[in-house]
Amino acid sequence: MADTIEKVSIVISKGSLDGVYPGLIMANGARAEGIEANLFFTFFGLDVVHKARHEHIKIATVGNPGLHFATMLGGLPGVSTVMTHYMNTKMEKLDIPPIPEFIEMIADTGAGIYACKASVDLFALEKNDLIDQVQDIITVGEFYTLAAGGEIIFT
Repeated sequence: MADTIEKVSIVISKGSLDGVYPGLIMANGARAEGIEANLFFTFFGLDVVHKARHEHIKIATVGNPGLHFATMLGGLPGVSTVMTHYMNTKMEKLDIPPIPEFIEMIADTGAGIYACKASVDLFALEKNDLIDQVQDIITVGEFYTLAAGGEIIFT
């Protein structure tokens, strides 16, 4: 019988709808299975936990092969907004919550929510720029310590 996973630490580095939801779904699933979960938001993933931006995450339409249309089309004004609305409508029908609500739900289950110190410094942010669910701003070394003994997933 295979060993069971007891802890996952998920790195979210993208600030797009399609870059964020996989990590949130995996963290939520881990907590539902009794697995310890930590989310580490870095680089553009910080938008997901940024107070002014977390409610405005859009789908990446330029250069996204999963959309199956030309990059030029994805760059037209309004395409990202329309595709984001379309995806949000589909996810709502499947009872997948919007990002702010999803993060709150995951945090309420006891998952750790952390921001990357290097990225916070890079974008000249402070703890008060981030949503309340962010427990701390930590270094990569602190993240590795937190993740020790578990699986690290990069989305």
